[in-house]
Amino acid sequence: MASKTIKVTQTGSPIRRPQDQRATLAGLGLNKMHRSRELEDTPQVRGMIKKVAHLVRVEE
Repeated sequence: MASKTIKVTQTGSPIRRPQDQRATLAGLGLNKMHRSRELEDTPQVRGMIKKVAHLVRVEE
């Protein structure tokens, strides 16, 4: 049974952002502009996305 995934794409730069936001992007596997990752849809991942919502785009 496949778990649900979401596609997260980085749209904003981490330059001049707080260190915790930079670390959150790294935790999501994003490190450069316009890179995308397919991540499992869990409450932990949703929380990380919420923290950096202004820097990423989410596709269901």
